[in-house]
Amino acid sequence: MTKPAGRHAAAASRGAAAGRGVAAPPRQRHRRLRPVGKRGAAVVLLCGLLAIGTGACGLAIASGSGHGARPVGQPTLVAVPRGHAAPVPQPSDGERVARPASLIIPAIGVRTRLIKLGVTSSGGLQVPASTAAAGWYTFSPRPGAIGSSIIAGHIDSRLGPGIFYRLRLMKPGDRVYVRRTDHSLAVFRVTAKHMYLKAHFPTSDVYGPTPTPELRLITCGGTFDPAAGRYLSNVIIFATLIK
Repeated sequence: MTKPAGRHAAAASRGAAAGRGVAAPPRQRHRRLRPVGKRGAAVVLLCGLLAIGTGACGLAIASGSGHGARPVGQPTLVAVPRGHAAPVPQPSDGERVARPASLIIPAIGVRTRLIKLGVTSSGGLQVPASTAAAGWYTFSPRPGAIGSSIIAGHIDSRLGPGIFYRLRLMKPGDRVYVRRTDHSLAVFRVTAKHMYLKAHFPTSDVYGPTPTPELRLITCGGTFDPAAGRYLSNVIIFATLIK
């Protein structure tokens, strides 16, 4: 995932008014890693920390040959959640929206708690400690508030598929549900799916201001570079709040 512009820049984003863009992390240099084999591939961290103008993640199981993801069967059936759908907030309601607690995506069999993703002591964006859970970037708006909320998850690891392994299979019209701590539901409809080479990462589209509540789901995608130990692209799902 991308690295924010340091601790102070990330902290400053806390005070951003609803509807303002999320401060995007600056381009980071990555030291070259020694080549790794199929079984030795390290856990693929989501897009290598959401880099500004770069995407470092991928959508395929790591392989020494750099081939695409291997099929892993049909997704687990996940029921559409029930609950009170909160009204669409007004621009002044950003701080009143409850924190996200879990994420449900029936179309690809995802049901996961949402952990908080902040910044590390070195100024980098934290990533989920487990490949089985997704995380909400706390310096982006809460899901359902005005602006672009960011949720990221692992694509895979040497042990197998991660929580967002099938993210690339989503399509416009699919629903995404975010359960919040007040038990309300934020319901989003997918409007677009894109894969971007990290050299062409659409920073303004992902982090920029929006007039309505929107959601970005981010993981890795594309070819895996065994020499660098990372994927070359990001897969991004764009969704908008419908209720």
